[in-house]
Amino acid sequence: MPGGRLTQQERRQIALGLADGLAYAEIARRLERPTSTVTREVMRNGGPTSYRADLAHRATEHRAHRRKQAAPRNAATPPQPHGRDAEAVREFEEVLTTVIMASGAPTMMARVMACLTLTDSGSLTAAELVQRLQVSPASVSKAIAFLESQGLVRRERDDRRRERYVVDDDVWYQSMMASARSTAQIVETARQGVGVLGPGTPAGTRLENIARFLDFVSESIARAAEQAREVLYTKPESPTDAPA
Repeated sequence: MPGGRLTQQERRQIALGLADGLAYAEIARRLERPTSTVTREVMRNGGPTSYRADLAHRATEHRAHRRKQAAPRNAATPPQPHGRDAEAVREFEEVLTTVIMASGAPTMMARVMACLTLTDSGSLTAAELVQRLQVSPASVSKAIAFLESQGLVRRERDDRRRERYVVDDDVWYQSMMASARSTAQIVETARQGVGVLGPGTPAGTRLENIARFLDFVSESIARAAEQAREVLYTKPESPTDAPA
């Protein structure tokens, strides 16, 4: 199985595979590469609908050059815990950042969210985020404010009275519930509009249809989030717990 960086020819094969609708696993099999390599390559270079082989190749060369220039600054980076491959972790963080951006988050907000998610503690101070991401304190502050508004991070004080930004298992539940509440507000506003524009009028009917659709969606999100939360906090049965 080949190793090292993808060649330009391999990237063209990836592009052709995507155009043919092949799954990442099938493309990887044809290249004799791990599926994770293909997934990472595609997601960090625009995703399956925007991937371009030549652009991806140039972008990779640019990133490699930039990392080489930054090497002295990062020379003191401590080793990864649990024996992790530091390069693999860095590359995965880029992939996760790209995926979060694809969901609609701005770049800096996606970087902060990915960085927090991949820490074992699930929390970092502003100073730690600045150091890890090599950005300004103002950028971190703005990103945290956005993520808080989406219910994706929370603040807490540690034993040294430092403010820490936290992600945990409950964060996505809180985010989904915030989304459901936001959608419910649109429903309420749309129904107010029906009264203003008149039931049965074209505009009033449109608003009523919007309200009915989004009402169903918000209730479904809240119900699914509650059910998923129960699963999340239910301890899996061990073999000894299974009925005889």
